Amino acid sequence: MISYLEFEKPISSLEQRITELRSVDANHEVDVAAEIERLEAKSAELLASTYASLTPWQKTQVARHPQRPHFRDYIAHAFTDFMPLGGDRYFGEDEAIIGGFARLAGADGTSRRIMLIGHEKGHDTHSRIKHNFGMGKPEGYRKAIRLMELAGRFGLPVVTLVDTSGAFPGIEAEERGQAEAIARSTEACLALPVPMVAVIVGEGGSGGAVALASAERVLMLEHAVYSVISPEGCASILWRTAEKAADAAQAMKITAQHLKRLGVIDRIVKEPVGGAHRDGAVMARTLGKVLSEELDLLDKMDSAALIRLREERFLQIGG
Repeated sequence: MISYLEFEKPISSLEQRITELRSVDANHEVDVAAEIERLEAKSAELLASTYASLTPWQKTQVARHPQRPHFRDYIAHAFTDFMPLGGDRYFGEDEAIIGGFARLAGADGTSRRIMLIGHEKGHDTHSRIKHNFGMGKPEGYRKAIRLMELAGRFGLPVVTLVDTSGAFPGIEAEERGQAEAIARSTEACLALPVPMVAVIVGEGGSGGAVALASAERVLMLEHAVYSVISPEGCASILWRTAEKAADAAQAMKITAQHLKRLGVIDRIVKEPVGGAHRDGAVMARTLGKVLSEELDLLDKMDSAALIRLREERFLQIGG
């Protein structure tokens, strides 16, 4: 069952009607095949037109959709032989940020070994609490640093999947050096001697996202968002009310389309019609192919060229 967002109500009504007619058709009470076909065509057209003209606030809602594929979904459909590596060797394990060795298939039928790191939000109440809603703590970012250094030592490309509303703001995180851990993680990204590709797959929120996204190639899914603060947070600061979140989202230019024009990201990865949550498996396979293409290009560059490319892309933003 798909959870429908507020702006999807007309689509929901049509698809519910189609389901009811299929039930009638299955009972052989009356031939409604022609009507089902007509409604399916109308529903598909409405779905495509709706998602072709989403506002920044609507894209934010899609990026946060509870059924949107998360890190573990991509592991299942885009990568193989995932071997998780836990702990930061200082404090403990952080379930909000997961990482380890994995294999990524190439277009020629071969596969390459990579270091895969990303945020995991969880898919139900229990798993969301376990993964802290994808909000990393200092130990999570220090684990990411450890894994990136390991990748550099073994000459493995790094792929990161970013999906967080931001780093965890709790007092215990601050006590353990949250800001320093984020800064060190960003520094580790920029200094990597191996190729790095970062993908914003859902929400890319503040330093919690940048700490895993300071790569020479930054990609975004079509309906993902990436910003220094959430629209609600921005609205609360500027207008003293979160009800202005839609206005804030419009002003902040947080969508993939805006950020591509501004040079903040390098490539937009197309989602299935209706968003990644409508077919997570297809989305994951599409992303796998795109990542393979990106790494094929970066593999031809030496360490010095990669670091220089990384530095230049960030220095040019806003220039």
